[in-house]
Amino acid sequence: MTMPPSYTSFAGHHRIAAGSLQTVALAVKQAQDAGLSGPVLTFDDDSGRVVEIDTRGSNNEVLARLTSGTSAPEDTIPADEEPRGRGRPRLGVVAREVTLLPRHWDWLNGQPGGASVTLRKLVDEARRENVDRDRQRHAQERAYRFMSAIAGDLPGFEDATRALFAQDQMMFDRHTRSWPDDLRAYATRLAFGVAS
Repeated sequence: MTMPPSYTSFAGHHRIAAGSLQTVALAVKQAQDAGLSGPVLTFDDDSGRVVEIDTRGSNNEVLARLTSGTSAPEDTIPADEEPRGRGRPRLGVVAREVTLLPRHWDWLNGQPGGASVTLRKLVDEARRENVDRDRQRHAQERAYRFMSAIAGDLPGFEDATRALFAQDQMMFDRHTRSWPDDLRAYATRLAFGVAS
């Protein structure tokens, strides 16, 4: 089961909100309406990317802008599209160019089901075998995005970055010890899945 997207907002180096995009947007708006000055950055907890939130207008206007930007899931069929008749079922297959050496094409074409079936099987097998490595790389990338956006000028940033990519949580903790509590806890959660 996929978890719903979650977001975290910081005013400077202090966390002001966490939760759904709607919850965070309203909390940011409330803080700004109460006189919060200075930049507020909102981060996607899954990717570590900054998310722009337009907090102008009423709460309903803020929420309306958030929902107007959403689109239907990619695997839904538009209502105006006619159902398919006979033939191959809709699998959501996307055609893209793949460049290989002739010996690779020769091998792929000799496999049962041909090149496309074999490539899909190879990709699925690699995804299963590398799930832990992919999860770790994803965590490092999202923590690095967050740290670069908000902590690049803090002491120990470069050493903390080295520790992040070396998967050394003890050194990461040491180099981020002087960072503000909210920032350090969030960076540690993104990087290692735990709060410091």
